Amino acid sequence: MKAKIMILLALAFCMLLPNMAAAHPRAEGTTLPKPVQAFDVAAGKVVKTVPNSKQYQDYARSWLASVTGLSPQVEANEKCGYVYRIPLTETASVKTTGLNVQVTDVFLFYCPNKPALLLIFDENRKPYLLQFKADIQPFLKTIAIP
Repeated sequence: MKAKIMILLALAFCMLLPNMAAAHPRAEGTTLPKPVQAFDVAAGKVVKTVPNSKQYQDYARSWLASVTGLSPQVEANEKCGYVYRIPLTETASVKTTGLNVQVTDVFLFYCPNKPALLLIFDENRKPYLLQFKADIQPFLKTIAIP
């Protein structure tokens, strides 16, 4: 079980590495937000990258606001589907029992026929897998994967 969790964390971290540098500079000193990415677990690669928008920010913030607690477990397999990465344009606070974390990225683990889970990292890159109750269907429809 620990090996499966480590595999998922490694996948999420791999998605994070290419974008750990600062966002792309834009005219007048402003920056563009990092893109939203969809990682296909079975294919082992990012299969879609879309511009980050207020709509994606709102989805991620609603998920974080609906966190119900830490997840007791997660299983990784080829049927798991997708991991979505939504970089936040502003740091968000996640508070739940025994946890108060500031986050800059949200990873959504979507496995058909299983509850979706969120993966976040604290400022020291410590991972937290979270259960939440928000509806992800509007997000899935917008990103059009699966």
